[in-house]
Amino acid sequence: MNKKILIKGAGEQASAVAHRLFKCGFPVVMTEIEKPTAVRRQVSFCSAIFEGEIEIEGVKGVFSKSPDTRTSIPVLVDPECKIIKTYKPDIIIDARIMKKNLDNHIDDASLVIGLGPGLEAGKDVHFVVETNRGHNLGRIITKGLAEPDTKVPGTIAGFSAERVVRAPKDGLFKNNKDIGDPVSKGEIIGNFGEQEVRTEISGILRGLIYPGLEVRANQKIGDIDPRGELSYCNTISDKARTISGSVLEIILSLESSV
Repeated sequence: MNKKILIKGAGEQASAVAHRLFKCGFPVVMTEIEKPTAVRRQVSFCSAIFEGEIEIEGVKGVFSKSPDTRTSIPVLVDPECKIIKTYKPDIIIDARIMKKNLDNHIDDASLVIGLGPGLEAGKDVHFVVETNRGHNLGRIITKGLAEPDTKVPGTIAGFSAERVVRAPKDGLFKNNKDIGDPVSKGEIIGNFGEQEVRTEISGILRGLIYPGLEVRANQKIGDIDPRGELSYCNTISDKARTISGSVLEIILSLESSV
């Protein structure tokens, strides 16, 4: 458990991976951009950049300038992952799900893992974990690519694209609702200047980008859960737990084979 792990990204899926590995005793460091736009920020360690720290199911993430992993998960603003040169992690996990290979090289560490489409196992990284919902979710890919991006959100209680709130245009988003608030279909949750942002379904606002961020047109800015269960806003999802379990399996299986 003394292998040093660096996770690129600190959004929802990255945070689930970090949470599981930290609970299993691995030292974990996370890197992020200066103004992350994670929607499910109650379960994303990148929220520490805005708030100083965040606790997710008993694990604390702290905005930091150094990789001190003794009591919490440090989250560093380091979009170019320059810390790789000085920290020299044993394991690198690209959990940004960028749907393309930005900066990964298979020889960056003794083990490099990628989440989702756009990264090729055996070329860009050693392993890829499938992130698309369905039969293959969490499948460990040893050669080749994950399923291509469908651009269709996963279905929850019969709703797919309708549950995702997107920016109507480029600009500064101002909210008048927050995560955990119940909403009705057609309700205003914020605005871009004079243009209102309304919901397409009823439920609970499970996710919302941090207030006051500049976003692009059609960018995902919110997530409505039609099941209406408040606790889901603050807990790791089934999808994220599945993905994190596959990452842990890769690491432990390689450890046991040495």
